[in-house]
Amino acid sequence: MSADAPAGQPAATKVNPNGPTEETVLSVEHYTDRLFRFRTTRPQSFRFRSGEFVMIGLPKDDGKPLLRAYSVASPSWDEELEFYSIKVPDGPLTSRLEAIQPGDKVLLGRKPTGTLVLDALTQGKRLYMFSTGTGFAPFASLVRDPETYERYDEVIVTHTCRDVAELTYSKNLVASLQDDPLVGEMVEGKLTLYATTTREPHARMGRITTLIETGKLFTDLGVPPLDPSTDRAMMCGSMDMIQDVKALMLKANLKEGSNAAPAEFVIEKAFAG
Repeated sequence: MSADAPAGQPAATKVNPNGPTEETVLSVEHYTDRLFRFRTTRPQSFRFRSGEFVMIGLPKDDGKPLLRAYSVASPSWDEELEFYSIKVPDGPLTSRLEAIQPGDKVLLGRKPTGTLVLDALTQGKRLYMFSTGTGFAPFASLVRDPETYERYDEVIVTHTCRDVAELTYSKNLVASLQDDPLVGEMVEGKLTLYATTTREPHARMGRITTLIETGKLFTDLGVPPLDPSTDRAMMCGSMDMIQDVKALMLKANLKEGSNAAPAEFVIEKAFAG
């Protein structure tokens, strides 16, 4: 935030006119030994579309910034910024980022971008958001955006992880939307979270690609198979998962879209959550 930040929130300071801004960590929540989320201040000048990503980082020992692409998990209207991160023991950035505490500083890039945005899709009836692991992050932004529900009659978010505890973030977030003052009434009857595990026993299990191929996903949801006349899709997760789901979209005759040429499904070519 700038000097005009709301009371109780530290003001953000610029590192340099062209580089990232320095933002203050407001809260941190760890879910497992592999996953955590954190919230930071947001500069008044920082504008983004729900679903986009930005560079986040910390200064290296030599003072130069160490930055990585992170989907913004908070919606575009939020006065703060939220990020959902994996912990990599030997990761140059995440091994340090997982130790941040409220009051610490992180670096925020100035240019958000990405294709996991509503404008990259043509109008449809049903929107699928396919995610694995921290690939849920851009969808955490989109399910909190009123425009998502203004455009679609049904919004189905799938989240697949190895273990049950790794589904906590998505489960808690979607549950909280029922009482959300902005989208609470909009999500009722429209938003469905379809969570599965691949290793630990759970009510629903299986890779999302398998569940699409066998048709179990659609049977469980009580909806017809993928149809380019009604269905739109986004996907974020490991690159293997993205390529596999993309192949299934193409098989169902859905066309890949982009910001320049909206179509029936989009992937994030520059970043896999």
